[in-house]
Amino acid sequence: MVDKKAPNYTDAQCAAIIEDYNEAQTDSERAAVVETHAVELGKSNASIRMKLVAEKVYIKPAYVSKAGVKSETKGTIVESIAAILGVTSEQLPGLDKATVKALNVIRAAFVDADETIREARKVNQAD
Repeated sequence: MVDKKAPNYTDAQCAAIIEDYNEAQTDSERAAVVETHAVELGKSNASIRMKLVAEKVYIKPAYVSKAGVKSETKGTIVESIAAILGVTSEQLPGLDKATVKALNVIRAAFVDADETIREARKVNQAD
């Protein structure tokens, strides 16, 4: 006969963790919720995080570079390129596989071209 392992968290504990975590709005607030529940329940922060992951409510903190700046995601850069082109990001499949540096070069080129076109239109309308 196989003994059932006792659950690490009761349903009430899970509900409280999830409720508090979902109410948190920022990365620092979510980290504080994890820390608070870890202390209250005598668990590690990693254990609380893993429970949130298992419950599919965990939100990964935004990446902050060594300079302390939040970096822009590839998806955001691709969306901005798509907006300049007047299409959706879904119409640019595979573009998100490029490096961030390459995407920034492409975006800068499109922004410059877009500005040049707008200026040319203003000159033509003035004539």
